[in-house]
Amino acid sequence: MEISAASASLTFSGLVPRLLPPLVYPQARSAPLLSSSVKLISSHRRIAPSPCLADQSASTGVNVVDSDPIDAVKRKAMDISPQLKGASIFLVGVNNHIKTNLGKLLAESLRYYYFDSDNLIAEAAGGNASVQSLKEADEKSFMESEIEVLKQLSSMGRLVVCAGDGAVQSLTNLALLRHGISIWIDVPLEIAAKGDAPFSSEPSPELFDALKASYEKSRKGYDTADAVISLERIATKLGCEDLETVTSEELALEVLKEIEKLTRVKKMMEEASRPF
Repeated sequence: MEISAASASLTFSGLVPRLLPPLVYPQARSAPLLSSSVKLISSHRRIAPSPCLADQSASTGVNVVDSDPIDAVKRKAMDISPQLKGASIFLVGVNNHIKTNLGKLLAESLRYYYFDSDNLIAEAAGGNASVQSLKEADEKSFMESEIEVLKQLSSMGRLVVCAGDGAVQSLTNLALLRHGISIWIDVPLEIAAKGDAPFSSEPSPELFDALKASYEKSRKGYDTADAVISLERIATKLGCEDLETVTSEELALEVLKEIEKLTRVKKMMEEASRPF
């Protein structure tokens, strides 16, 4: 469906209620996707254990040297699943392939469902080009569509959601993120701007400028996340000189560790609030 910029302001105010059906969980899978997990990771990702993984065994308490890295992530996910109690996970931060791959891997490991909030809006509008036209014509109504999508997602459980920048640019959306656990995936703009070809020599100038503008607009919202996963800090911690050699599995283990800490603190606070 094509929507011109001239008519966007007239049609976009009702875009989500008219075009976006109530969100439902994807059809149940008969078996876990363990055999297909490699497909969730960009082709440059390593499948065999890396030197960084060797160092991570001591820091995470998970033996990842003598096993498939994906298996290590799945074991950690199983360990924390009872404490998570089906709470959804919202990944915020500039859109990039690292966040997307991480979200899909986390969803598979936790046996959750994966959604991308920006993709849901694009599907409702008829494609990315239509969304861009609508956003330029009526930004306020576009933000209302983001709220509608987050309302539906936040009312569901057992989700991993890659949230767009609109999720952290309004108090309403930030409140909706409180229905789950929010994690800021902090990836340097220089890497995020390389798109799906992370080992290219230079980032795309156009994409870099767009990401920088989005980052500056959303920075305060990112700071409200429950936890931060910094690619730079993790690379330093694991002894990886090249940030782009940090794998999705290594990032996922760090995310699961942070979630474990958050659920432990929540449990302690609940116990402390009980009357004697």
